[in-house]
Amino acid sequence: MARIAGVNIPTQKRVEIGLQSIYGIGPAKAQEICVKLGIPVERRVNQLTDAEVLKIREAIDHEYKVEGDLRREISMNIKRLMDLGCYRGLRHRKGLPVRGQRTHTNARTRKGKAVAIAGKKK
Repeated sequence: MARIAGVNIPTQKRVEIGLQSIYGIGPAKAQEICVKLGIPVERRVNQLTDAEVLKIREAIDHEYKVEGDLRREISMNIKRLMDLGCYRGLRHRKGLPVRGQRTHTNARTRKGKAVAIAGKKK
């Protein structure tokens, strides 16, 4: 089982798909890593040699911010906005959509489950 950046990579999937299970690596970065290291597209994770896994691990450690470091940076950016008291920070603090979406209807993911108001229906 390949363990890269503290994550167990699924063994039956292609390398390009398996790398996407690491937080911070999406389709473009996974493909870029495979091309840079010369790993064939059709190769599965369980077919990788120990040397190839080591090369992938080193490439990710040196060139990309992933997992804990990335999560920490994102949470610190949100905390900074909240401490500044800017508009985006206030929206984060209130748990409302940050990027200008409407809230009269929709926005249930950010606002949570709808709460009925007594005497509203007429």
